[in-house]
Amino acid sequence: MDIAPPVAPDAAFAEIDRLMARGAAFFGTRYALLAGAMSWVSERHFVAAISNAGAFGVIACGAMEPHHLDAEIAGTKALTQKPFGVNLITMHPRLEQLVDTCIAQGVSHIVFAGGIPPGSAIKRAKEGGAKIVCFAPALALAKKLIRSGADALVIEGSEAGGHIGPVSLNVLAQEILPHITDVPVFVAGGIGRGEAILSYLEMGAAGAQLGTRFVCATECIAHANFKKAFLRGAARDALPTIQIDERFPVIPVRALQNAGTKRFMEHQAAVLKRFQSGELAKDAAQLDIEHFWAGALRRAVIDGDVENGSLMAGQSVGMVTREQPAAEIVAELVGQAAAAWAARRLS
Repeated sequence: MDIAPPVAPDAAFAEIDRLMARGAAFFGTRYALLAGAMSWVSERHFVAAISNAGAFGVIACGAMEPHHLDAEIAGTKALTQKPFGVNLITMHPRLEQLVDTCIAQGVSHIVFAGGIPPGSAIKRAKEGGAKIVCFAPALALAKKLIRSGADALVIEGSEAGGHIGPVSLNVLAQEILPHITDVPVFVAGGIGRGEAILSYLEMGAAGAQLGTRFVCATECIAHANFKKAFLRGAARDALPTIQIDERFPVIPVRALQNAGTKRFMEHQAAVLKRFQSGELAKDAAQLDIEHFWAGALRRAVIDGDVENGSLMAGQSVGMVTREQPAAEIVAELVGQAAAAWAARRLS
């Protein structure tokens, strides 16, 4: 029986570099790893730390006004010379002004999230010299986004934290990666170790996006209580919110269960009862349900209210076991991928 010759660690890391080459070149980074934009978490200190570690940091614009985003970009530039991007929510009422802010600040990559970006915003961003990254929840939409001007795609499975779609990354990767080769495709959702990253790279992914795994970076400004909730959490604790009546749709949000989650179910039931009694019109009832979580993420991340706030977390939360510098997390992920590749060669 032939035994494969020993693989030197350098050869393993070289192979990871080869697999990540396209994604790393796209972002201009050492590694094809990006930190998913997380509201109240992905601010200047966190983003700069990720980029300085050789990955790609992304500012979460969220509901910021253009002048706030301008200050955040400037603050990030003061902390890193490395590339970073900005995540813009397509539903923002001043989306095109936010694009202009990014262009004026020389942001190299704009990530559009929360829906299909309007063609005018994509055109404005590309004319300003930015590369465009979009989220594709299905193959048909992936092709449409590329035709619209997307320079790269992220396919995010339902294992992710925050607002999620209905399909797992395992399925999305099989559906999309073999068929989309003209732009880099990055995988996201439930990724917490380098071995998983390696498997998706070998399937054709250009790199990976991680969010939950980076929340307990020492440079992350999240409240100590928020980080402790992640350190205690297990995959089974990160569950999506549930709607109790199809007439009042609730976009699923994956988060660690707490008292607030339970109250949300009770709130939906109470609003439904008021609607059925004629006390509330349908539109008012829907708005009431949607406003329940208003400010809840900030209460948890910034104020540390982990009982009443929203603890958005992906199912990879069980792999977050300690607080570490961002550079150590990145090195650990790449090291795990290289070790997995080397072990396979030796078996």
